[in-house]
Amino acid sequence: MTDRASTDPIDDTPMPLLDHLVELRRRLLWSGVSFAVFFALCYHFSGRIYLFLAQPLAEIMRQQGEQPHLIYTALYEAFFTYIRVAMFGAAFLSFPMIAIQAWMFIAPGLYRSEKRAFAPFLIATPILFLMGAALAYYFIFPTAWKFFLSFQTNTGGDGLQIQLQAKVSEYLALVMKLIMAFGISFELPVALTLCAKVGLVRSTGLRRVRRYAWVGAFVAAAILTPPDVITQTGLALPLIGLYEISILCAKLVEPKLEETTENP
Repeated sequence: MTDRASTDPIDDTPMPLLDHLVELRRRLLWSGVSFAVFFALCYHFSGRIYLFLAQPLAEIMRQQGEQPHLIYTALYEAFFTYIRVAMFGAAFLSFPMIAIQAWMFIAPGLYRSEKRAFAPFLIATPILFLMGAALAYYFIFPTAWKFFLSFQTNTGGDGLQIQLQAKVSEYLALVMKLIMAFGISFELPVALTLCAKVGLVRSTGLRRVRRYAWVGAFVAAAILTPPDVITQTGLALPLIGLYEISILCAKLVEPKLEETTENP
């Protein structure tokens, strides 16, 4: 322990408990202020943000010769939908500031080597989340919405029409669920690589349970997405690919067997 402290020091000075609580309050205050500022900004543009989220559905409706439309059936529904849009946008935009504040609170207690080890994970986390959200928005949404709208009929028996009347709140709930599901699922390489870094898992073990992980990918997709084959397959296949990438990443960062036997 002494040898490590001399070669790999902690850039911190001892602080009493009260000072730690004051520092925690400061970090929480900055995080709360950033969320509030972004909430106000997102609420101001909530209409435009919602139109952006609804754009894939609008494009499919135009392709089918329909006038794009969404409805709300309660007087307060649109207002609270915009509130949820603002909260969703604020959480998304304020995440970097919140992560920075969390890092500034935790980092002084870490060794320099630990800081260098955690830095790539902090960078990869928002990038992978954005990749998952982009996959959902630009690929899954258009494909799934086109499939769902294919069940509309212009004329049926006795001239009966079957037509979609999507509610603004229900559409937002579905979009948020899918974006969060894809974004969080894309964090799989970060989670498994971090576990390999600290020795909780090994690449050989991940390869050994590969077939079960593939089945688990489809089970997770069935839980996180609507009950249709398009969105479930659209999430399960990337999860399988990310699991295979995680095996390679784990092999690169896992402690060598010689090191673990010499330093139990």
